[in-house]
Amino acid sequence: MPHLHLEYTANLTDLAVEKTLLRLNNVLMASGQFGSEFDIKSRAVKVERFLVGTSLSPRGFIAVTLSLLSGRSPQVKKQLSESLLAALQDLGEWPADLQVQLSVELLDIDRDAYSKVAIG
Repeated sequence: MPHLHLEYTANLTDLAVEKTLLRLNNVLMASGQFGSEFDIKSRAVKVERFLVGTSLSPRGFIAVTLSLLSGRSPQVKKQLSESLLAALQDLGEWPADLQVQLSVELLDIDRDAYSKVAIG
């Protein structure tokens, strides 16, 4: 735990996906909220078909969802969300001809219903 899901639109062609995931994982480790880097599982999905609003102008997005075991305070969740968003903003230059939305959402996983085993 945690699970980080990153969705990004296909028109963000210069996004260095692996570098982005590593950066976000490092933000999570630096938070002090997680015991081992081995516990962080992140993945990225490129969204080929999407629509942002109703405008015909080119738009895109990166949406991060962080699922973590329940029990953390609202302040800790806010800090995690803001830290991940800041890391997304610092990824580099954004296409000048594209409006891009960045978002982070945190979801609680019921601690009593979660099961995990590491093999190997």
